[in-house]
Amino acid sequence: MATRQNSTNGKPKSPRIQVVLPESICEQLNILATNESRTVSNMAKVLIQEGLKQYFEKEGKALISELNLNTDKFRDELEKKSVKRLKKAPQRIRYYKKSD
Repeated sequence: MATRQNSTNGKPKSPRIQVVLPESICEQLNILATNESRTVSNMAKVLIQEGLKQYFEKEGKALISELNLNTDKFRDELEKKSVKRLKKAPQRIRYYKKSD
């Protein structure tokens, strides 16, 4: 199960997984990452994404994570927006009863 942590500012980090690789695959991953100017973990992420996409296309099934991608895009857009501070304290809303 992937673990999710919070960063120091309280925002949730992306889920983390741990994978044990044979030495030869790890070396190939390092070479690919270097060639594409990526970190090893980012290169692994890209390869996993491509592999999952190909797998689901081959099986003729919808990609399960499409809903999650939409959610992730929505979350990313919200996080990119700047926080707007109120200029003054919010005013109290008053409700009046109708008099018959």
